[in-house]
Amino acid sequence: MTQSVTTPPRRVLFLCTGNSCRSQMAEGLLRELSRGGIESLSAGALPSGYVHPMAIEVMGELEIDISGQHSKSIDEFLEPAETIPHVVISVCDSAAARCPVFPGREVQRLHWPIDDPADATGTDDQKRAQFRRVRDEIRLAIEEYLGGAGCEM
Repeated sequence: MTQSVTTPPRRVLFLCTGNSCRSQMAEGLLRELSRGGIESLSAGALPSGYVHPMAIEVMGELEIDISGQHSKSIDEFLEPAETIPHVVISVCDSAAARCPVFPGREVQRLHWPIDDPADATGTDDQKRAQFRRVRDEIRLAIEEYLGGAGCEM
């Protein structure tokens, strides 16, 4: 009897400073848009310890539930080898500068500088509008990434 060997999904990790907004939304969006073909992860250089409620809310508008996700440190993905991502996409300059070296694996690095919606000011409706704008910007970047010639699934 022949056993079929399946390739594990490519591991993509979104990295930001606090891992509360942008990287959390990106994790949920990639998981949804890749239909499970990519293992989508997120982490923070200095994790906040929570997922921002407005990030959860605006993702819910797309019927993507990120309420079960949690804020993680990039250190969780340094070892063992099976936790090391294949691709790290930093979504802020601070995280890009703090991205560590991953031992034993060549990791592709991409940088998508995206505004932090947690910095939004004004009324809740004005803040929510910023979260939606950032969510939609991330979605567009992921759709371009998935459609790009260099993306193998």
